[in-house]
Amino acid sequence: MGENGFYDRLRPRTDFAELVAEDCFAPVPADWLVGVADIVNSTGEIEKGRYKTVNMAGAAVIAAMMNAMQGRAFPFVFGGDGASFAVRQQDAGLARDALAAVRRWAQEAYGLDMRAALVGVSDIRAAGHDLRVARYATSQGVDYAMFSGGGLAWAEARMKAGNFDVPPAPEGTQPDLSGLSCRWANLRAQNGRILSLVVLPAPGGDLSAFAAVAHQVVEIADALNRGGHPVPETGPQAHWPPSGFALEAQARRAGASLLRREIELLGKSLVGWLLFKTGLRVGGFDPGRYTAQVSANADFRKFDDGLKMTLDCDVATCDRIKTVLKAAAATGAIQYGAFEQDEALITCFVPSALHQDHVHFIDGAAGGYARAASQIKSARSKAA
Repeated sequence: MGENGFYDRLRPRTDFAELVAEDCFAPVPADWLVGVADIVNSTGEIEKGRYKTVNMAGAAVIAAMMNAMQGRAFPFVFGGDGASFAVRQQDAGLARDALAAVRRWAQEAYGLDMRAALVGVSDIRAAGHDLRVARYATSQGVDYAMFSGGGLAWAEARMKAGNFDVPPAPEGTQPDLSGLSCRWANLRAQNGRILSLVVLPAPGGDLSAFAAVAHQVVEIADALNRGGHPVPETGPQAHWPPSGFALEAQARRAGASLLRREIELLGKSLVGWLLFKTGLRVGGFDPGRYTAQVSANADFRKFDDGLKMTLDCDVATCDRIKTVLKAAAATGAIQYGAFEQDEALITCFVPSALHQDHVHFIDGAAGGYARAASQIKSARSKAA
């Protein structure tokens, strides 16, 4: 199972509800490695109003790895204030270099303290956990990895304890973040509120009980228009100047002056804004088709050792979901966090605007997944 084609052979699922069943997931080969990274004190950074910055740093981990892998598929998941991925042993050097470079860059570009670790799948299993993966196709152009087994959560916990550390690269090291952007305006809730959910199995709990709860939540969400998708079917709205251009200029600075990068980015984004406003097709680029693909390719729901969703919800549906989760938590089946806000945000990795394989990471704009996860952490502290 250590052969190169493991991930390529997995059949992408097109029905998200299927992923509740454990038989959709395949064990990751024992000789593979897991990379994990997150922002230290992300809650504090969010309280300073820097969640778009935190999201950009988390997405940078994936961008750096995707560029390092040069188009080869590998499983990854975006977590809001960080990211996780799995790679073959042969790609350990690429992974280590990418994590080290992003750690250094996050500090120098944004003043963020990022942790990172590289953990063997064999270490995860020796500790009594597992790492299993499935593929979920959001569209014909993109599929995302879904993880189960508790292995990612264990790797993240060990990282926070200082184990398996990947030190920052030397000062001035720049990761290749080509394609990383955050030019879209925040997505205003159309149905009342944006609900960020993190639902985890209770430690030592019955996984079938967790699966039943997850299935119920997915069913409720599926009754919403487009399953609660926060990005309109026609795509997000373009604005000029783009709200995140300064963050993108920092990300793509690569040794040049920040002012120069900002001017270049403003010029390019002005051209893009005009194309999106007029719908004019240029050189094979169709603005209407591209924005529809942004919506189709977005990762607003996922499995990452639990269920994570960013939903555009009406009040009644939001309350119904929270009632189900509260009752399940009272029985000891799950732990959960549910954070409400007015907007969602979108961070993008676009290798080429002419192809369908651009990926778009969705989170709540006022804290999203990180805020929901902090509710779980707080509940655990009180229980202890």
